[in-house]
Amino acid sequence: MEIYALPGSLLSGNQQIWRDAVDATHDFLDPADRDAIEQELSQFLPAAPLWLAIDETGETTGFMLLDGSHMEALFVDPAYRGQGVGRQLVRHACSLHSTISTDVNEQNVQAEQFYRRLGFVAVGRSELDGQGRPYPLIHLHRPPSV
Repeated sequence: MEIYALPGSLLSGNQQIWRDAVDATHDFLDPADRDAIEQELSQFLPAAPLWLAIDETGETTGFMLLDGSHMEALFVDPAYRGQGVGRQLVRHACSLHSTISTDVNEQNVQAEQFYRRLGFVAVGRSELDGQGRPYPLIHLHRPPSV
């Protein structure tokens, strides 16, 4: 598997990966909120500078969005979960920045456990997500010594 930097506009499948990953892991989202988030994403994702995980067949298996050393997004196609795609994307982020931060929905226990296994520690919490919706966030940080 290789990691490539590409603009989101080059691969239309990124939104489908997001949709499938959210459907598999974000069952706590109100359907109206999920639809609103997807609409926001459809406006934002095509212009986003993404890091893509691409397997040996050329299939995009996941993507990550970094804003400096903050990981804004990490989504893996559910068909590839548990195969190291997310771990490889995080390792790539760590190769670019000595410390990495990210936020995870408090209700997404699997994601929080994933990040903790990779050395992230909780450094804060917010009652609302970044758009002011009632989905608490746990703020995570991965120190350079991990």
